[in-house]
Amino acid sequence: MRSVVVPILLAALLASSTAQAQRTSQAIATILPDFTSFAIMQPDRNGLVTVSIDQTAAVLKDYDAVFVGEQHGHVANHLAQMALLRALHRQAPQLALSMEQFERDQQPKVDDYLSGRIGEETLIDGIGWKNYAQSYRPLVEYAKEHRLPVIAANAPQNIVRCVGREGSAYLQTIPADRRKHVAAELHLENGAYKQKFLNLMSSGAAHDDVPDTSKKSKDDQLEKSFAAQVTRDDTMAESIANFLGRNPGFKVLHVTGAFHVEDRLGTIERLSARVPNLKIALVLPLRVNPPDFDGGTAPSAQGADYVILMRREPEPYAMEAERKAAEARQGARYRSARSVGCRP
Repeated sequence: MRSVVVPILLAALLASSTAQAQRTSQAIATILPDFTSFAIMQPDRNGLVTVSIDQTAAVLKDYDAVFVGEQHGHVANHLAQMALLRALHRQAPQLALSMEQFERDQQPKVDDYLSGRIGEETLIDGIGWKNYAQSYRPLVEYAKEHRLPVIAANAPQNIVRCVGREGSAYLQTIPADRRKHVAAELHLENGAYKQKFLNLMSSGAAHDDVPDTSKKSKDDQLEKSFAAQVTRDDTMAESIANFLGRNPGFKVLHVTGAFHVEDRLGTIERLSARVPNLKIALVLPLRVNPPDFDGGTAPSAQGADYVILMRREPEPYAMEAERKAAEARQGARYRSARSVGCRP
């Protein structure tokens, strides 16, 4: 009799589990009716729990730095960032906005804009983010209206590009008035972040376009590419650390690409190395396809205190030929960028 009952019980449990997953998927579809929709959720042992923006901000106000990762250009992600900035500012009035999108040498221009000395067109001239108006204007305008400091946190793109071509030794060739716009110390050591970055780049089109196809040459280029990535991470971390050191009592909300902070690596681990006792919170985007999502925690949510649940973008290519053509264009852009000279 026991051998009959056990399979029946197992079948009932499986049916119950399947029904629960279906109900969860339906609920997620209700929460995310379109691509502008998002939900703030908190990971726990059983998956994800929905929380309000105000509940989230009430917790985040007790942190020194809040990192909000993004999928660049995803409208729901940027709407969530704006909602978090607004809610956190209500809870923590002494708040600064730190941005990957502005580079250290642009700080005077950012300050001039916030004080009304220049207009928006002058502000965004040359920043390299074509989606500024749609994605970042709301954040900057909120900061301007409420007199929040904005930290131009990133390293200058022209320096990052040359580090990617020549390695970190390039930094020793540039004059002090340019070198000061990059972190004094780069963390290039082996570790989880480096391995994650190398794994990503090893399968990329840019890696395949290194002119010399020898393994040694490609490995050398990967090391230089990692140095360029770290130039950004360490500079953003140092920019935040410097601001907090100069402004006791302030908190920082930093917006950046998710890869820079996933698993609390990249910029976060470099900030922690500089300010070991800093309380740091992490909010990451979690893109899902509602019919296929049952509420379980995806790998991209690991390390996050909260996730921004939002719809996954459409598939980029319908056919293999499309993908190959896009990779060829990317490779051409990569080669063109490498052809630009690097000056001291």
